[in-house]
Amino acid sequence: MKLNTIGRATLASIVSLAVGLGITACSRDYVLAYVYATTAKPLAAGSLNGGVSSYAVDYQTGSLVPLADSPVAAGKNPVTLVASPDGLSLYVVNHDDSTVMQFSIGTDGKLYLKNTVNITGSFPTAAAIDSSGSFLYVTFTYQLGPGGQQLYSPASPGPGGVTIFPIDKSSGNLKTPTTQLVGNNPVAVAVSPPLNAAPAYVYVVDQEASPNATVLGFVQNASTGALTPTPGTVITTVAGKTVATGYGAGTTPSAVAADPSSRFVYITDQATNQLYGNLIGTGGALIPMTNGPFNTGQLPVAVTVDPRGKFLYVANNTSGTIGAYAIDQATGTPVGSVGSASTTVGPRPNCVAIDPSLGRYLYTSNNLDNSISALQLDPHTGGLTQVQNTPFPSSGLPTCVVAVRNGTSHPNQIVNP
Repeated sequence: MKLNTIGRATLASIVSLAVGLGITACSRDYVLAYVYATTAKPLAAGSLNGGVSSYAVDYQTGSLVPLADSPVAAGKNPVTLVASPDGLSLYVVNHDDSTVMQFSIGTDGKLYLKNTVNITGSFPTAAAIDSSGSFLYVTFTYQLGPGGQQLYSPASPGPGGVTIFPIDKSSGNLKTPTTQLVGNNPVAVAVSPPLNAAPAYVYVVDQEASPNATVLGFVQNASTGALTPTPGTVITTVAGKTVATGYGAGTTPSAVAADPSSRFVYITDQATNQLYGNLIGTGGALIPMTNGPFNTGQLPVAVTVDPRGKFLYVANNTSGTIGAYAIDQATGTPVGSVGSASTTVGPRPNCVAIDPSLGRYLYTSNNLDNSISALQLDPHTGGLTQVQNTPFPSSGLPTCVVAVRNGTSHPNQIVNP
C-alpha cells in the first residue's frame, strides 16, 4: 500500500470545490506519524556506523513509506532511540562508541544531525525520556574512573549506571550530564509520569545473575533530574563496587514499562517467559500484583503500554510474536486480548512502539529478516491485525523502533466533520 499522493495544491483545490458546492470538509496531512528504526549493520563498506531508517505512516492504512535520504548514518551499533514528547527531537543511543546523537525532526519527517555527546559511562543499553521532555535517562554497562578511564570490562565485570541529561526544551540540546550509579547490568529504564502531587518515578532493570536480578526505583527531582532511591531500593558500596538491591523481577528481567496513569509497572522476564505486574505504592515503591506473574511467549524482550493506558504489548523474540493484553483498570491485571492474544510478526522482534497520534498502529523491529512489522490496534479490545503489505523492509539488523506524531494535529481524511 502506497502513501496517498494527493499534493497539497490539489488538496486545496478539492477543498475549495467542496466549499463552492456547499459541502463542509476537513483536510489535513495524509501522514499520521513518522516511524524511525535503528539498524546495527554498517551502512557502507569499510564503515562501522549503523543507521536510522525513516518512514511516513499512512493515516488510512498504517502502511510505511520510506522517506527520501533514508537511512541516515548513526554511530557504532545503535541499540535504541527515543523521541522528545513534542516530536521535534530524536535521540539515538550508540552502544559501541558510548554516545548519544541528537537529531532534529523536520516538518517532512527527515532527520538532521545536531549534536553528538558522550555518556558518563561506557556501553549504553537503553534510554527513556520523562513526560515533560526535561530529562533523558540512559543506562550504561560500566562505570568510569575519576579520570574518565573505563574501570570494568567483559573480562573484569563491574557495576554500571544511568547518565542523566537535562534537556534544553527550546532546542532539544542535551546539557551537562550527571550520573546515578546502579548495579552490575542495567538493561532497561522507564519513567512513570508525575500524577497529582506525586513526582515522576524512574525504574531501572538491573539484569544481574540470578538470584540477584532486581528492579530499582527512584524518585525524580523535577528541577535537576537527580534520582533518589524509593523505599525498598538500596544503593551501597561494597569493596569499592556499587551494589544495588531493589524489587523482585524474576530470573532474567529484560524490559520495563509504566502505564500513563502512574499506577502500574510491568516487567518481562526473558528466562521464564513471564510478565510481572506491580502497583506503584507510596513513594514509588513497587508492590507485586497478587495474581501474577502472567504468561508470555518465548523470550519476551520488550514491553509497552498504549497511550490510553488500556492495553499492553510484549515482543516475544523467539516466538516471533506480539502478545496483546487488556489492562484491568481497577487492578492493573493484564488479560490476554480477545481475538489476538498472540500475533505473528517478523522473526526476532526486539522492540515495539505505538503511534502517539491516534494510538491506532503498532510497529515492531524484526532483527532477523531486516524488517518492520505494522499492526492495527482495535481500540475496543486491544486486538491486533496485520496491516496490508507488512512487514516493510528496513536496513540491516534493526535494533529498535519509535513512532513520532506528525505535527500537533491528528491527521484526517476529507470527510464531513
